Amino acid sequence: MNSNIELEPMGEGARLYEYQQSRRFFVQVAGGMEELAIAELTELGAVDAAAAYRGVYCTADNEALYRINYCSRLISHVLAPLFSFKCHSTKYLYNMARELRWQDFMDVDTSFALDAAVSHSKIHHSRYAMQVLKDAICDHFRDRNGKRPSVDRHEADIRFHLHIDHNRATISLDTSGESLHRRAYRTESVEAPMQETLAAAIVRLSGWNGERALRDPMCGAGTLLAEAWMHATHLPAAFKRAHFGFERLPDFEAEKWKRIRAAADSAVIKEADSFDVAGSDVNPAAVRAAQNNLANLPNGGRVAITRQNIMDLPGYTDTTLLINPPYGVRLGERQAAEDLLREVGNFLKRRCTGCEAYIYVGDRKLLGAVGLRPSWKQALVNGSLDGRLAKFELY
Repeated sequence: MNSNIELEPMGEGARLYEYQQSRRFFVQVAGGMEELAIAELTELGAVDAAAAYRGVYCTADNEALYRINYCSRLISHVLAPLFSFKCHSTKYLYNMARELRWQDFMDVDTSFALDAAVSHSKIHHSRYAMQVLKDAICDHFRDRNGKRPSVDRHEADIRFHLHIDHNRATISLDTSGESLHRRAYRTESVEAPMQETLAAAIVRLSGWNGERALRDPMCGAGTLLAEAWMHATHLPAAFKRAHFGFERLPDFEAEKWKRIRAAADSAVIKEADSFDVAGSDVNPAAVRAAQNNLANLPNGGRVAITRQNIMDLPGYTDTTLLINPPYGVRLGERQAAEDLLREVGNFLKRRCTGCEAYIYVGDRKLLGAVGLRPSWKQALVNGSLDGRLAKFELY
């Protein structure tokens, strides 16, 4: 994040923080999902959204900020820049950070966590930079209160992010808190589960909105089905979350947040009998996990999950298929993955008519094993994997 705002030491009559002056936020999103995120952010009230390295910049008022954190299905974090200053050494980073007004966001009894990223700077170790910032925050409170706050990487009350690029440091408050991909409905898992934000991106790219049947014949822990169900019923992605980082901002508007949440909750489709959504898997453990995970969603128990091998299914007509088969890059069984994709391709050719199939693989080279020509392919990063989603139209 770059800023033209020079930071001055902040006294009791503190001026506005950077995000308050510009209303500009940085949204973290996985590679390949930037344009999707821009469209979603715009729908949720952001303006002037633009893709950047590893994310999207956007402008948002408090109403949009709260709505984005509560409803977005595609993003992981929304960072509010607080301070920005030129920084050529860790000593300067420490001295500058120690004088900042951390008491505006937390007190000595507040646990906190930090993330850091550095690039093209004299400070080139992100972990060390993060340690320096942690010491500065702790020493700030020790000087004022004689006690240091605690660091909690997993369940912190508040999270900050440090970004140093071309010798310019930006310290941001994470308005999301923990990553937004953690929906809390997935209480059971299987090997190498799909991340929720990736599943939501696949659902969005498929264009499925509940008007036709949806099937996942290799459903695993049910993440694709859960994200599809949440999308169709308009269930906010963070409906299970109790707290957000934006509640720590000095201009937090509690009543406005209460209204935003109530409005989003009131839009949920509670009667979803018309949605024809189902899945299956050959693995009994996956079937149990998917059933239990979907049961954690309102009316999600209506999604039927059965134990079946994809090759034993009778076939489908006028149906949207979402498929995330095990792939060799992830599970160390590349040949088995190719063989399985050939079977999937044969199933689609022989038993599916008037359907659209969306297949995601972690290695783009595996798509050739399907034996069908895709209508389009979309790069979607899955962790360290440069994955691909392909659409197949079956006439």
